[in-house]
Parts: sequence; structure tokens; C-alpha cells
Amino acid sequence: MKRMVMLLIALTLLSSVIYLPVSVQAAPSISTHAEAAALIDVRSGRLLYSTQGDKSMRIASLTKIMTAIVAIEHGNLSSTATISKNAFGKEGSSIYLRLNEEMSLQHLLYGMMLRSGNDAATAIAEHVGGTLDGFVYLMNEKARMIGMEHSSFKNPSGLDQENHYSTANDMAKLTAYALRNPVFQEIVKTKVKKAPNPNEAWDYTWMNKNKMLNLYEGADGVKTGYTKLSKRCLVSSATRNGQQLAVVTLNDSDDWADHSKLLDYGFKNYPLQTYVQKGDAIQGTEYVAGASFAYPVLDGEKAQVTSKLDFNGQDSIYFRMGELGKQQFLLNGKSIGSVPIYMKDSPRLKLKDSSAFSFTETGIGEVSVMDRWLFNLHFLVRVLFMGNTD
Repeated sequence: MKRMVMLLIALTLLSSVIYLPVSVQAAPSISTHAEAAALIDVRSGRLLYSTQGDKSMRIASLTKIMTAIVAIEHGNLSSTATISKNAFGKEGSSIYLRLNEEMSLQHLLYGMMLRSGNDAATAIAEHVGGTLDGFVYLMNEKARMIGMEHSSFKNPSGLDQENHYSTANDMAKLTAYALRNPVFQEIVKTKVKKAPNPNEAWDYTWMNKNKMLNLYEGADGVKTGYTKLSKRCLVSSATRNGQQLAVVTLNDSDDWADHSKLLDYGFKNYPLQTYVQKGDAIQGTEYVAGASFAYPVLDGEKAQVTSKLDFNGQDSIYFRMGELGKQQFLLNGKSIGSVPIYMKDSPRLKLKDSSAFSFTETGIGEVSVMDRWLFNLHFLVRVLFMGNTD
């Protein structure tokens, strides 16, 4: 009897070893001088590192990342804004616009993002939102839509104001969203920009304050920030081997060095792993993947990535449009993205790839249902705050 009990115990222990889930490799430790910090993979939106990432803090001119993407999505870049008294007299960093001066929205965006002009930020907000209040409303709606759950915006410039705050994690999420926009991407990676100057015989010349563009190989953005209360804030991004990462630090006395260290950490430990290419046959079926899928993983996580097929009902609109379902990808049982499934001769394979992630992409010339909804919201806000629809 005793032998039988011991045998049962041994078998139980053996089976527990056999069926124990493979553990996910822990990421190497790293530290910074920042009060709060976050590192994100832009393509997937995966947060690769975070310390005090959900702590509400002042973000200074990092605010202008939100101002820029809202203006790009809602404004006409070639339209002309007139500099109001409010914009002309705005305190803090400036590109020295004059009262009643006219400048295109596109050039204002460059002045705001490269030189952190608070006068440009105010002029952009008034031009695109009708009023400052109207534009701030759009900023907070955008924050809500992309899942910034711990953020509140009260102005377009980032000057210290009560209830104007965000977090490192939220700003990482916003940055990943904004960097998917090609207009935003082009602006923030620009080192020097010239713009017409109606007041002098020479053009405006704006040099980007973001030193990471010269300090770090592959750097391509994003924004500096500072006030006496917020201290040094910085968002940077870099691309290597087709992978783009973004770093956020809040109140960091050694931010240039910390950003280089965090970017190196991300590229080394979380390289993109490609799991399927567009047009690849799906094993065991007659179908093919309708898009490519790659995800940043640690070496020890590779075995934890699995996939499954979810088919659409034949009565669904997706099925009727040729999308048979999706191939879902999971990391340790948690969904990390999906690609559509098509027949191998489907004409939809010739279309532009759709994102495998939940981030909303904003492409030039593309108008989604959400874009139309935002346009209608913008129209309503202009009516409410301006009393007209011009």
C-alpha cells in the first residue's frame, strides 16, 4: 500500500513537470534618472519597459505631440492662420510671430515641433479648433479614443496649468499613434526647416531642439519639454532594422543619456519577430494571410507565441467582402494581434495592408468611419464655440 502511495505521488510530480507552462523570460533590469519612464514599440504598441508609468505628472511641451496630431488630422495643412493677440502674447518659448501675421498651418506645425513655439501652438489651436476651448475639447476626445486613461489636457502648449497632466505610459501610447501618421513623422524628424518670413528679407530658419537626432544613430523624433515645475521631459524615437521604438521620460536630469540607453535596451532585447508575411499559405488550409505580422519578443518568449483561426459567419458583411476570418496571434495565451484570412486568389490581397493591431492608423487620403465621425464632431464643436461653420 505504501509503495502504491509513493508511486502515485511520483506520477503526480512527474505530470506536473511535464505540463507546467513554459515560463516567460524576464527582461533584463535597467534603470534611469527619470521619475517616470516608458519604452514602446511603435508598430505593435507593445510597452517594453515602464517605471511609474501610470503616475500623473506635468508634461510641459510634450503636450505639443497631441496638438500636432489633432491639427494634422483635422486641419488643412495649406490653409492660412492669422496670428491673434492671444497667440502673439503667449509666454514661454516662441518662434516670434507678429500680431496679424499670416502663416500656413504646415509651417506653424514645424515651428511648434522644432522650436516648441507656444505662439505657434496657440495659433494652431485657434485656427483648427475655432477657439482654444474647442481645440482642447478635440485633444481630450483624441486622448479618450486612443486609450489615454490617465491624461487631461487644458491647453495646446503644455504651459503649467491645473488639471493638465499625463503619464509616461499614456504619452508612449500617444507617440506610437502619432508616429503612424506620415505627416507627423516627417515633421518631427526634420533637423532644419525654412519658412517664408513676411516681416524680413530673410526666411525663418528653425533648428530642431531635439538633440537625439544628432546623438543617436537612427533617431527620427520626437519632442523636448521643460517648465520649472515639470523639469526636463523628453520623447524620442529611433528606427533600426525596420523597427521603430519610442521612449518617454518625465523629470529626468540626464535624459539624453537615458534615452540612448533605453533605445539600445529595446533594440537588443525586443527585436521584431516576423510570424507571417502577406500572401503566406496558412498551414492546413486553402487560405492565405491577408497581411504581414511581426511582434517584438524576448528570446524566451518566442515559444510562447501561438496562433488560432477565427472564421467569420457566412452572413457577416466581412465574409461577403471576401474576409473569411482572422488568424489571431497570442503571447502566453493573450491576444497580441491578428491578420485577415483570404482565399489565395482574392483581389483583396492587392490592397494596402491593414494594421494587425488596435492602434488607429491615419493615412493621407484615407477616410475611415471614425475619421468621418471626428469630422462631424469637429463641425459641432466649431458651431458650439464659434457660432458659425466657416
